[in-house]
Amino acid sequence: MTRLSVNINKVATLRNARGGNVPDVVQAAIRCQEYGAQGITVHPRPDERHIRYRDVLDLRPVVHTEFNIEGYPSEFFIDLVLKVKPEQVTLVPDPPGALTSNAGWDTIARASFLREVIGRFREAGIRTSVFIGTETAMIEAAADCGTDRVELYTEPYAALYPADPEAAVTPFAEAALTARRVGLGLNAGHDLSLDNLAWFVRKVPGLLEVSIGHALISDALYLGLKNTIAAYLDEIRKGTL
Repeated sequence: MTRLSVNINKVATLRNARGGNVPDVVQAAIRCQEYGAQGITVHPRPDERHIRYRDVLDLRPVVHTEFNIEGYPSEFFIDLVLKVKPEQVTLVPDPPGALTSNAGWDTIARASFLREVIGRFREAGIRTSVFIGTETAMIEAAADCGTDRVELYTEPYAALYPADPEAAVTPFAEAALTARRVGLGLNAGHDLSLDNLAWFVRKVPGLLEVSIGHALISDALYLGLKNTIAAYLDEIRKGTL
């Protein structure tokens, strides 16, 4: 079944708004796993506006499922990942000031750069995933770069889903077949929610993992964290029926 990795960046955003350590991102990660999440995702950015680099170090001892660190592979980020040794690193092309991830890699133009970075993580035994769109050529080029997986950028799916679910998911289902053909594992993330998750899981073959943060943490304000994680896991199960 598709695994659920909870992105806890928004927990850190709330903490940073007030100062101190409430809410505690380490405790949030522990609770998410206790409640059934199969992974924890963080995306530290240079300005540390949500997850801080210190958080990444503090989280490593308590994440016993799968630790996924996302980020732009600056030298500082690479050094952090090599020190922490998560189960997975997801490479995103965000410039330093980006509000959130809003595009996938151009794996053709940046092939040399990605190949070198991925090689460093591979030597350390860390699985790599590359954040990407649905274009066939970009997925094929990602495979040529040596990555283990790709993570499909799903904001376009989420935007179109309310009006036309079938049209929304079709490019992603086709991208999944391409990934399978070139030997890549498949992840997905960005704007997946309780409203659109089951349909995506049902229609996209071979989906190994979804990373969900903003919608899940927002839902937890109304439902509670335990109930929310249970609800997301239930949507994933519905998608597999």
